[in-house]
Amino acid sequence: MWSDWRPSEEVLGTFAPIVVYWLYSGMYHILLGLPSLAKYRLHSVEDEKKKNLVTVPQVVRGVLLQQAVQVAVAFLLYTLTGSEENVSQPAMWVVAIQFVVAMVIMDGWQYACHRWMHQNKFMYKHVHSMHHRLVVPFAFGALYNHPLEGLLLDTVGGVISFLITGMTLKTSVFFFSFATIKTVDDHCGLWLPGNPLHMLFWNNTAYHDIHHQLHGTKYNFSQPFFISWDKICGTYMPYVIQKRVEGGLEARPLKKIE
Repeated sequence: MWSDWRPSEEVLGTFAPIVVYWLYSGMYHILLGLPSLAKYRLHSVEDEKKKNLVTVPQVVRGVLLQQAVQVAVAFLLYTLTGSEENVSQPAMWVVAIQFVVAMVIMDGWQYACHRWMHQNKFMYKHVHSMHHRLVVPFAFGALYNHPLEGLLLDTVGGVISFLITGMTLKTSVFFFSFATIKTVDDHCGLWLPGNPLHMLFWNNTAYHDIHHQLHGTKYNFSQPFFISWDKICGTYMPYVIQKRVEGGLEARPLKKIE
């Protein structure tokens, strides 16, 4: 009976982060359009139209392509690791440890790949520069990447985190959905008061916005959770949130850009 059908954990693990991506970024798309929230925008509408080098339809197509690759890799991963129908969920403290370890692993992998793609001229010109066509980031452009970058940075990083921590499929649904929310939030372009992700993580919307600006591409490579690797490797750029004369907010570096 259709009423008794429930999606398998493999299906949830594959498609839940995609659904979360579009729902969460859609929410921000609506919020960005509210005149009452214009004072919290990190960039004006005019700047978004003038500075970005890619159209909205191009961004949507690019994200859908990356998500198609993610679906293919997820099905392959879950096929190789096997079904978990009879696997019991570990204790919550074990799940919490797996979450934290997976976050640390993902951060290390993405920092290394991200910085390499900036420092290698070929990789930046032909691969990573695609993401930086969004000088003014917006939420549903968070995964607008070259397919190779999406595979190496996000998909492979996620697979490594999943395999090393040994998390169950059920845990992976929550972890990858949370990672998706965090990534979208980092590109949302809004500095909303009371945003819990801004309070919990120093690596946030403003932090990553510095990196997207033309003067800040040598800094703030860390993503999506912590700023540890930027601090350790000397690529950390502190910032201050200031009001723009023409209205809204902006994230300004606190140190001289070299």
